[in-house]
Amino acid sequence: MPNVQHSDQKTGDIAALLLAHYAVHARDLPWRKRPGQGRANPYHVWLSEIMLQQTTVMAVMPYFARFTDRWKNFAELAACDDADLMAAWAGLGYYARARNLLKCARTVVSEHGGELPQSEDALKKLPGIGPYTAAAIAAIAFGQRAVVVDANIERVVSRLFALSTPLPQAKPEIAALMDRITPADRAGDFAQAMMDLGAGICSVKAPACDRCPLADDCQAHHDGNPEAYPVKQPKKVRPVRKGTAYWIRRGDKVWLVRRKDSGMLAAMRALPDDGWSARSDGDGRPPFPADWSPLPSGITHIFSHFSLELQVAVTAWPHGSNPPLEGEWWDVNSLDKAGLPTLFFKATKVALASGER
Repeated sequence: MPNVQHSDQKTGDIAALLLAHYAVHARDLPWRKRPGQGRANPYHVWLSEIMLQQTTVMAVMPYFARFTDRWKNFAELAACDDADLMAAWAGLGYYARARNLLKCARTVVSEHGGELPQSEDALKKLPGIGPYTAAAIAAIAFGQRAVVVDANIERVVSRLFALSTPLPQAKPEIAALMDRITPADRAGDFAQAMMDLGAGICSVKAPACDRCPLADDCQAHHDGNPEAYPVKQPKKVRPVRKGTAYWIRRGDKVWLVRRKDSGMLAAMRALPDDGWSARSDGDGRPPFPADWSPLPSGITHIFSHFSLELQVAVTAWPHGSNPPLEGEWWDVNSLDKAGLPTLFFKATKVALASGER
């Protein structure tokens, strides 16, 4: 693709058309400011962008509300206990984001006086902030001209220009085209307008081209095949792993462990397991010898790169002593407060439904 200049606008002035549409139809989201109401709180923009990585808006909204109610700024978040943050994040998935969230907040406090730096280059040096997130924060929170490309924007740009290059190979071309149509002013509003367009009108299936402000400029619409874009490579088959979780009960208490500080679901409370991972099945060995009884039903949980079939085995533990592995007793009636990852919370439901208390 030839190099393009920022002033080389696509016929019809996409930015002007879309910004006019956005002024009327912008989504009301708790981390945003509506057009004309000034810039959003940088802390809110950063927090929402981290939460929204590979997660839907509807899933993020209650977490965003709880986080901003409990930790109102970088200083408060930086001072929180690691376990409290991981528990608050439980259920949102992709837990490395939560660990990086805390690292980033502490870096902002220790190295930047509790305020986010405003340049893309400085933002990219912070934990958990990659090129997309840095561009989004710079544009939305600080009004800088930055080229923002998320999955929704990839779809809109691919259709506007009917790109035949499949993803992910098309990413540089999409970024160059987004650069071409991003205006010098109101880049943050433009990025959010593109996101809204992709999330609503320019949907994956059955896009509402009759309501799209850019339909006259969209090559895929003119060709009559918008759903053909973006072109994607065939999906790889997701491997299936197998493992076992262990329910150790003593009356109305269950023994929970803390996972290792690195790896999947790091540093979170969980049931003991048999060492399954994204690369291999569990070894099927319980954490210690006991009278283990496998339950007849288990769970299936989908991760980004594999799925896990998890069985649950249970044993009773006598009063007056603890199992021979580091952990803590937790009341089965308040497991929702333990901050368990979704996978293990599902496993506890299986155990409780079987009557294992």
